Amino acid sequence: MTSFTTTLRPRDPTAVAPDGSDVRVLLSLAGGSAAEFELAAGRVSVAVAHRTVEEIWYVLSGRGEMWRRQDSREEVVALEPGVCLTIPQGVHFQFRTLRDGSLRVLGVTMPPWPGPDEAIVVTGRWTPTAGEGSGAR
Repeated sequence: MTSFTTTLRPRDPTAVAPDGSDVRVLLSLAGGSAAEFELAAGRVSVAVAHRTVEEIWYVLSGRGEMWRRQDSREEVVALEPGVCLTIPQGVHFQFRTLRDGSLRVLGVTMPPWPGPDEAIVVTGRWTPTAGEGSGAR
């Protein structure tokens, strides 16, 4: 049996994602994990694809755009508070903020983030300006 866990959102980032965004690791269970991702104003993430995990993102604050490509399907969607989207396993994705503030997203990863070899850097839609991360989440 899994015991109860409670936490507070860390004040400072606890990791850097492979896409270059700051991460505040929250909690994890056998079936998934939750984290907050933040990309500074005017920044563009590194484009990546995940080997084994899927994610659901919910935009908490800020504005930006998300590019996703799966086989021949490709789209760019506006990111603003209240938008929720999926990133299925293997989808190429990249996101960017607008210059007026950082973008903060709650991300749920299923199964939990396995480690630094999970993300594969791919060619994206925009030139990245966020540094390639350590792969930790």
